[in-house]
Formats: sequence, C-alpha cells, structure tokens
Amino acid sequence: MTRSENTRPWRGVMVATALPFREDLSVDYDAYAEHVRWLIDSGCDGVVPNGSLGEYQALTEKERLRVVRTAVEAAGDGSRVMPGVAAYESTEARRWAEHAAEAGAGSVLLLPPNSYRADAGAVRAHYRHVAAAGVPVVAYNNPHDTRVDLTPGLLATLYGDGTIVAIKEFSGDVRRAYEIAEQVPGLDLLIGADDVALELALAGAVGWISGYPNALPESCVRLYKAATAGDVEAALPLYRSLHSLLRWDSATEFVQAIKLSMDIAGRPGGPCRPPRSPLTAQQDSAVRAATEAALAGGLR
Repeated sequence: MTRSENTRPWRGVMVATALPFREDLSVDYDAYAEHVRWLIDSGCDGVVPNGSLGEYQALTEKERLRVVRTAVEAAGDGSRVMPGVAAYESTEARRWAEHAAEAGAGSVLLLPPNSYRADAGAVRAHYRHVAAAGVPVVAYNNPHDTRVDLTPGLLATLYGDGTIVAIKEFSGDVRRAYEIAEQVPGLDLLIGADDVALELALAGAVGWISGYPNALPESCVRLYKAATAGDVEAALPLYRSLHSLLRWDSATEFVQAIKLSMDIAGRPGGPCRPPRSPLTAQQDSAVRAATEAALAGGLR
C-alpha cells in the first residue's frame, strides 16, 4: 500500500499495537502516540488499536475511546487506523464502529459474536448490524478463542451481503487461503497470525495484521514485502530468524511476550493489566533469549 492509497487502507502491514501502561497501570497516552508515530516512520502501513484479543477488554469506555483518538492523531492519517470494535453485544460493537468512523478511522476489525457459539444466521446479523455504521469492516476469524469459525463458505455469504471487505485469518490452516480465493475472489485476505506470515503471503495475502512489529518493525516489514513479492530467497532466511518470536503471537501469553520483546528492544512495552499476569520464569527466559538473539543478528 502506498502512503497515498486510501481506497483499501486495510492492506499492508497493520500493527496490532501494544498499549503502554505506567507502573500504576494507568494508560500512558504520550508513550502510545510516540509508539504509533515510530511504527509509521519505521515503514508500517498502519495500526490496529484495541485489537480484539488484546488489552482493550481491560480498558474503561473513556480509555478505549481515547486510545482510538490518540492513534488517529498520531498516525497523521486516519485511514491508516483500524480500531478493534469487538463487543459481546452487536449494538455495542456498532457503537464502537460509529466512534471509529467519527474519529476518522479508515476501517474497523470485528470478531463474530463470541459470548456463545453463534450460528451462521447470528453471524450474518451481527456483521450486518455493525456494517450499518458505514465504515469498512474487516472480519476476524479466530475459531480457537471464539468457537465460531468463519469458514470460506460463510465468508462468501458475508461478502455477498456486502458487510465485510477483508478477513483477518487466524485459523492457522494455510489451506484456507486457497479456498477463500476460490470461493470469495473479491475478498482481501489478511495474515492474522505472525507464525504463518510467509505461507499466507505466498498464498496471496494482501495485508498483515501483526503483533511483533511492535518490537521489530523494520525486519517484519522487510519480510512482508519480500514474501508478498514472491521473493522466497530473501524472505525465508529472515522468516527463520524471526520465527521463534513470531510463534508467540499464537500463544495465550502473546501480549506479555510482545511487550517483553519491546522492553528489550528499547520500546515502551511495560506491564499488563490483570487478568494478564507476568510471564513465568521459563517463558521470560525463552522470549528474552530469542529477542536478544534477533537483535544481535541485526534484526530491528
């Protein structure tokens, strides 16, 4: 995505931003704004505040709204911002989407209903209700955590309804990329899990909603560009070097791991609000060793 291209602003490397908290666990908005600017300056195409499985659930309503406004202002172009608008209730999710549109965001990221195992009819109604806010909706498929699977067939229905423009694919099944391309050729496929980034990029993904660029943006952008260009010779060694870290994006402790890597890389990572607890000593050691190895190898 070129910096002047706003017609599909959900494409490219969109960073699911970690949110810096002070030691008293209040939100450090100044540090967050600086981090968003740094990510854009480091070559990332945009940011995803309040990512659907990240820390937004531990925020108050006022904090969640201010995070979005801070991201839009810091990015310098609201089209580069894709707020997560997930909520247990469709009307609340639509309200978050309306707030995102009012703030100037270019798109929103939306999980299916996740308070219960919703059927296809409920999923369609949910996306239809939120899409009525008038901002492009990127669907998020994470059947591991939501227990609702946005299958290629269901995505074709949603796309036919006109309620989604892209899919963040987090099932981990790279075969889905080819099924989606066959059944929904107009739907943009976005990489949803860092540890299948190369596979999905080679399969035709046009974007990456990613976690580890919070710590190593330049190397992640380089990987994405090589992979989407089909340059396996350049992408594969870089992917191998990053993969011990990228795998943490699919772990339960992904937020804590990314924040620790940020701390080590000199970024404002810091603590998490409960119920996210600190990494165990073994996890801390593993993340620390992998991050230090990456930095020593010149990854940034």
